[in-house]
Amino acid sequence: MLPYLTDAKHIDGCCFWLRFNTGEEGVLDLADCLRKAPGDFGSVFRDDPEAVQDFYLDPWPTLAWRNGYDIAPERLYELFEAQTHKKVAESRTTYTTDEHNAPKSRTSEKG
Repeated sequence: MLPYLTDAKHIDGCCFWLRFNTGEEGVLDLADCLRKAPGDFGSVFRDDPEAVQDFYLDPWPTLAWRNGYDIAPERLYELFEAQTHKKVAESRTTYTTDEHNAPKSRTSEKG
């Protein structure tokens, strides 16, 4: 089954709350994706931060913007999964500090 969006809301900046047809949902930061978009699209998002808010769900359905830019639903899902796995890995890392409260070492739990 190919993933696609069933709902989306702009949160703040380049962050969007997304819900996929898989039932997964959460906030995804698209700053890199939007600001590094090809051609003139990236400059539109960099120069006019409000342009990020001017989105809609197109017929795929995926995020699309009035300026013509869109992100494939499978790419959004890939970014979402990568971000989710990164957060899980970070939550399993424990940091210890020295007497000055400076980071000394870290250990990672296997899960």
